[in-house]
Amino acid sequence: MALNTSPAHILVVDDEPDLRTLYELTLLREGYQVDVAESLASGWQQLSERRFDVLITDMRLPDGLGIELIQRLRTQQRSERCVVITAYGSAENAVESLKAGAFDYLTKPVNLRQFRAVIASAVQDARAQQTDVTTARRTTEAGTAPQADISLQRLVGPSVAMRSVKERITKVARSMAPVLVCGESGTGKELVANALHANSHRAGGPFVAVNCSAIPETLLEAEFFGVKKGAYTGATQDREGFFQAANGGTLFLDEIGDLPLAMQAKLLRAIQERCVRPVGATQEEPADVRIVSATHKNLADEVQAGRFRQDLYYRLNVIEIDIPPLRERREDLPALCDALLKRIAAESGLPVPALTQTALTQLAQHPFKGNVRELENLLHRAVALSDGHELQIESAAQAVPPPLEPTTPSTPPPVAETPSALPDDLQRHLDLQERDILIKALQETGFNRTAAAARLGLSLRQIRYRIARLNIDMPQDHDTAPDTP
Repeated sequence: MALNTSPAHILVVDDEPDLRTLYELTLLREGYQVDVAESLASGWQQLSERRFDVLITDMRLPDGLGIELIQRLRTQQRSERCVVITAYGSAENAVESLKAGAFDYLTKPVNLRQFRAVIASAVQDARAQQTDVTTARRTTEAGTAPQADISLQRLVGPSVAMRSVKERITKVARSMAPVLVCGESGTGKELVANALHANSHRAGGPFVAVNCSAIPETLLEAEFFGVKKGAYTGATQDREGFFQAANGGTLFLDEIGDLPLAMQAKLLRAIQERCVRPVGATQEEPADVRIVSATHKNLADEVQAGRFRQDLYYRLNVIEIDIPPLRERREDLPALCDALLKRIAAESGLPVPALTQTALTQLAQHPFKGNVRELENLLHRAVALSDGHELQIESAAQAVPPPLEPTTPSTPPPVAETPSALPDDLQRHLDLQERDILIKALQETGFNRTAAAARLGLSLRQIRYRIARLNIDMPQDHDTAPDTP
């Protein structure tokens, strides 16, 4: 099947003659075929008579709201990509149109450069949809799976809850609507964000993941929006921020609930205006990114407590995808264990012992407060401790380290911790402690993995495995250095 090379056909619905003409001329110069309508009724009449690639409609029309056109098209499962033009500052209208199924929105007064970019993106998505079936058929015949399918396969589990998550991903991926991914720590929020990107028309663009809680507050603006040469001492050259790096793709903001209020205001403007101003710059730069954010917090509660901006919350939470905790989908355990053990074998080079029914029963007894991340760590330990025949799964009680004994008789007994002093995520807490110990040992041995392993009583294979699992960055000078003292 040949690619569609004919000009995209666009319908513009606006009751203001001057604006209608401006949009029409702008689109004609871009090489599109354009029809116009001045009301809801005339717009629907043209839509009834033929198909278009893109519909551009003003929100407020003399005989109704442009959103009604979108709702009708969605009811009929039409393929037109819809772009809504709303009044400046009307966040409610923008959110409402995206929830109704609009591909994207623009605010008045319309910036023509932004207008052209949004329409080009909508046309690209409409044309990409037309070739998806052909691409899927070709990849199946070649024996390979497209990246979109691979990204969904990484969300392992046959449970109804996980099937619902994957169905929602494929349903909303092609929109430009911001998505908020909610779920406890360790449930796989970044995997969902990756799947949204891979199944969108932006799959060919960059996917940039940002952990908002890991960036010092003083560096947030520079990291997000970039820096111009000479902006401050040490800024010897221009440097891209996350928005520039994700241009044309997806920006994933993990733990968005940890952003301070001052940065929330700047992020809100970047999302609304689709442009950013690098530190030290006098001009704003366009930012063509799709925002996907994630949090383990209840943002509605954070808004009520005054720790999160309400206007930013409504901008981010246009579409919500909620990932259930592992303890609520234990029927996924066999499939998850199989997938995780295969990955552990590939990464460690160790043969993986058989997962017996007894081991599965032991795993099913765990509370899994750390969710899939905790399951992965349990399986990592089981592989390391196994005798090569069967996995040795720790019981729930064994997984919790015993309390430390006083080092000397004169040491006063420890004060009992209150429940609020306990870590919210035990596995994450233990991982951070292990990571700190490994980094200290590597630093003291000049990042010689063999020497560091000897200091800690580990084998070279074990320390390599832990370095990879805990995402410890080795200095570039040591990437190819020998592992012998």
